[in-house]
Amino acid sequence: MARQDETPAHGPVRTCIGCRQRAAKRELVRVTAGSDANGHPAVVPDPTATTPGRGAHLHPTSECYDLAVRRKAFTRALRLEGGLPATPVGEYLDSLTVIDPPRNRSNSS
Repeated sequence: MARQDETPAHGPVRTCIGCRQRAAKRELVRVTAGSDANGHPAVVPDPTATTPGRGAHLHPTSECYDLAVRRKAFTRALRLEGGLPATPVGEYLDSLTVIDPPRNRSNSS
């Protein structure tokens, strides 16, 4: 059973399908089954969390994405038969790190 100090104090809590850690919903990216840029079925990011249907949540880091891919967590969490490529999610996360670099780096300029 999770200790009370391990979960966020306010708001909905979700579990990352990559690292399996609980976090506030606003800290995670929602993913759903959808279509990639070419119209092929794929796991796609849903940053606004408005797409209807089953979704899963993931920390917006390459580490959690890699864990989820390796563990086939997208297929299991979204209850997909066979599986879908999660490349659009990886591309979305890469674009986030270019736009918004990690904040845990020290500013030693």
